[in-house]
Amino acid sequence: MDYMQRSIFDGDKITIPLADRVRPENFDQFVGQEHLMAKGRLLRRLIETDNISSMILWGPPGVGKTTIARIIANMTNAAFITFSAVTSGIKEIKEIMKKAEEDKLRGKRTVLFIDEIHRFNKAQQDAFLPHVEKGNVILIGATTENPSFQVNSALLSRSRVFVLKPLEVGDIVKVIKNAMVDKRGLGDMKISISDELVEMIAVYANGDARTALNTLEMAVMASKQEDGVRNVTKEIVEESMQRKSLLYDKNGEEHYNLISALHKSMRNSDCDASIYWLARMLEAGEDPLYIARRIVRFSSEDIGMADPRALQIAVSAYQAVTFIGMPECSVNMAQAVVYMALAPKSNALYIGYNEAKADAKNTIAEPVPLHLRNAPTKLMAQIGYGKGYKYAHDYENSITDMECLPENLRGRRYYKPTSYGMEKNYGERLDYIRKLKNKGK
Repeated sequence: MDYMQRSIFDGDKITIPLADRVRPENFDQFVGQEHLMAKGRLLRRLIETDNISSMILWGPPGVGKTTIARIIANMTNAAFITFSAVTSGIKEIKEIMKKAEEDKLRGKRTVLFIDEIHRFNKAQQDAFLPHVEKGNVILIGATTENPSFQVNSALLSRSRVFVLKPLEVGDIVKVIKNAMVDKRGLGDMKISISDELVEMIAVYANGDARTALNTLEMAVMASKQEDGVRNVTKEIVEESMQRKSLLYDKNGEEHYNLISALHKSMRNSDCDASIYWLARMLEAGEDPLYIARRIVRFSSEDIGMADPRALQIAVSAYQAVTFIGMPECSVNMAQAVVYMALAPKSNALYIGYNEAKADAKNTIAEPVPLHLRNAPTKLMAQIGYGKGYKYAHDYENSITDMECLPENLRGRRYYKPTSYGMEKNYGERLDYIRKLKNKGK
């Protein structure tokens, strides 16, 4: 059948994008993923010796998952079939599995590559399972989603997971320069582009080689020719990016400068600046989950009991980012930072915890008072565990005068409520509780 023999690697060179035209076909052309593809690494050894087993290639877009499958296709002594999670159903799966089983009886192996395996539903994945178990097929799945959640556990347990990382800026620069000299790519064209613009494209790509090559191709094709040379300018590159490139090193100083600006804008109750710094980070390619984690921290460090709901809002924003990702989650993030900016502020929890931490580290670690210990055995009860414990619900207002701090720290006050927002109410409640305790004593 035709669909069983056709490959995602086939196509008319004239019409396919640059990223597909210059896709590496061997180890020498492959860039990045040194932890997997460098000489001596496990995955490379398995491919070189043609000893591959079922595997899942997990990583973000444009980092080499399909390219690794292509290299395997070129080097394996087996039938190599590609399969679409979007267009194929149970019927097609069964037909392919039947042929693979027949080929196995004739001593021929079948390697089945499934791009975007996470798009297969449970029934489709279950259809592969018995054939993977029997060894009728060697399954190679590629996914941008966490396979722990998107691939059936039984199928996952029979596959080796290889994690691919976003490409470094230097790797993408190399990919771009290779494409400009590769005859399959732009090697037949005379192109003038500065190293600065090449790096700009590489930074913009945010670890995705496909994005970089698509941007390069668009910029080159849109550039004017003078004496047969296409001169690529900064304006053309920025237009090709469809947005102004924001130079941003996620591991460098600017990374910390921007998150600091966001944090301090929220702390200063400036919702406009908060939205701006959020946008600067997101549009430059910052991991939205990183920002979401910082907002969760902010909700307790700078707001705390002045508005306890801030923590709920922050955690909800984190969940929204996890559920829908960029760019859709940007508005959820904006809602969260505006809420944090407008909420009343208190750092009482932050100060209180740090003071308690200092005491925990620097004072004598006294044992837990006997009256606070459980006594699950008769011996423990005999030696005084639990003796003198007062069960709060047996007392008026469910409050007792029982001391819960160790002897050397009695009277210490870690939580000191402010008078802002709801914390004023909690402060009044705390004063009331302390008066009742003193009255009991």
